[in-house]
This record gives sequence, C-alpha cells and structure tokens, in this order.
Amino acid sequence: MTAPSTFGLSSEARNLHWLLTNLVEEVPGIQSVAVVSSDGLLLLSSDPGRNEEARTQQQRSGPRGSAADLATIVSGIGSLTVGAAKLMEFGGVKHTMVAMDEGSLFVMSISDGSLLGVHGSADCDMSVVAYHMALFVGRAGHVLTPELRSELRKSLEAESTAAGSSR
Repeated sequence: MTAPSTFGLSSEARNLHWLLTNLVEEVPGIQSVAVVSSDGLLLLSSDPGRNEEARTQQQRSGPRGSAADLATIVSGIGSLTVGAAKLMEFGGVKHTMVAMDEGSLFVMSISDGSLLGVHGSADCDMSVVAYHMALFVGRAGHVLTPELRSELRKSLEAESTAAGSSR
C-alpha cells in the first residue's frame, strides 16, 4: 500500500488514514479500500497512487486499478441497495456483499450516507473482512463529520493536482 501524505491534516483525518491503513495491512485478502461520501465522491483510499501505476502496468490488482473506479462501484451499489430497501420497505441498508469467481466486494454504511467499500481477493475470509469493516465503521463513524469530509476531499484534490504537475 502506498501511504498517503498526512502532513498538514487534522488529528481526526490522520486517525482515519491510520485506521484505513491498519484495515488493509491487518486483514488478509483485502486488495483495496475506498471511503465514499453520500454524494459519491472518494474521500479516502488505500492506494491514492495506484491511478498512475494503472496507466503504466498491464496487471491490475483492483477494479481497473483505480481507487476512483472502486469509489464509483461502491457508490453505485450503495445507491442501488438503498433504493431496493426503500422499495421493499425493509429499513436501512447495513452492508452488502458480492461474491464473484475471482474476488469479492463489500459495501458497508458508515454514517450520513457515507460508505466503506472493500475489494477482496477470491480467497479472503468474508466473515473476517466483514468483522474488520464493522470495527472500522464503529471507530470512524462518529468522526466523519461534514468538516472532516471536506478536509479529506481537499486533501485528495491537492494530491491529484500535485501528481498531475509532476508528470
């Protein structure tokens, strides 16, 4: 995992980065993680530098190799399941798991419509991933305020601007 720069961030933002890093490093089979706001914007990613690598490498370890692609998928699945729950009048969506032949995708609600999305390998233990995601949500949910979401968005924009100017 490429560690994002946390220089200049608030202690809450640094803590969230630390929680995400631990989630990826501690849980076997997790390939990439994205935290997405309720309006579908990427707030935090396990691999902010992967976008550049994906353009130059043939083999990709995440959805098309991009954290932005994972965020799009997570946002879409989140929206679809919320719509289905409303249509069926079953209450709010807590989590969604998609098992595929060569991997899995997990989406879990954090707070105020924010989502945690995890792309796992085919051999990951889905119950272990779900458990650790629930721990992350429990620890991160109360700190993911509108102010922190704004700070994280600005941080990602600054990173992508810096990456674009260094080419």
